[in-house]
Amino acid sequence: MRQAETVTFGGSALNRATELRGPEAQVHLQAQKTAKTTLFWRGKPMLYAQPGDEIGLAWVDIDHPALGRARESLIFLGMDDADDPLFLADISIWEPEELPETLNAFLDPSEQFHPALVDGEYFAELRSVMFRLSARDAELAAMARGVLEWHRTHGFCATCGGPADMVMSGWQRNCPACNRSHFPRTDPVVIMLITHGNNVLVGRSHAWPEGMYSLLAGFVEPGETLEAAVRREVFEESGIRVGAVRYLASQPWPFPASLMFGCGGVAVNTDITIDPKEIEDALWVSREEMLDIFEGAHPKIKPARKGAIAHFLLENWLADRLE
Repeated sequence: MRQAETVTFGGSALNRATELRGPEAQVHLQAQKTAKTTLFWRGKPMLYAQPGDEIGLAWVDIDHPALGRARESLIFLGMDDADDPLFLADISIWEPEELPETLNAFLDPSEQFHPALVDGEYFAELRSVMFRLSARDAELAAMARGVLEWHRTHGFCATCGGPADMVMSGWQRNCPACNRSHFPRTDPVVIMLITHGNNVLVGRSHAWPEGMYSLLAGFVEPGETLEAAVRREVFEESGIRVGAVRYLASQPWPFPASLMFGCGGVAVNTDITIDPKEIEDALWVSREEMLDIFEGAHPKIKPARKGAIAHFLLENWLADRLE
């Protein structure tokens, strides 16, 4: 698929400079006057707004007062196009005056403003702004959110249970008790564009907002190929059997740590039998109906979230650009 890497979070050829993640190199990089860091607060990136409704990741000097103790555990992201070091700081310890009820909800429209950030920077849910970011900012945001979530949930050694220390500029945790090393994990997920003639199969989860439908998806199990996972997941959730399967595109999805493998599949039957434990509903949608959905004109169905690979695959299916 020629457009595969244009998907949100699809990459921007960032120089991750893995050879500079050691402690000696980091001392040198952090001492550079051009070094800068972006901030995350409880999974939300720090953003700035520009005239014309444009937004992007915001950056500050690594001695900015908003960092506080986070300055002691900076994560190295890589080098920008001018070979300036880029870092990440997690300031989740900061407590705003008010915490919104929508925090960590499926849709969190709230924004937070740190008192030490006086130039209009703010924190917002990544899923709500991902499609508005540049390719570089999207890659950095996905990278940052994914590695921070890994640290948040993997502070202890999976072998002996002891506390593990962050090393290699945030890209490794070592256990001093049993000498095991641990690395950021990525969970493979298949998401399927299943078609039958002029129709595409969509479904909805119980937890989604009313009217929202998307492509079926599921985790790849141990010892399973992508093709087998596609056929198994589609049949388990909808009772539809799938014949030929092909890879289309992938998307890093840091909610919390997935790599979405977009696959196309051809259905060999059309009678849907859902598993109510897995999904709430599934149905066939014609190409003409999907056009109405994308235009917001369908009376029942709302489109997949813009910026997600499901939206990307459906958009390219409508435009007949899957080859």
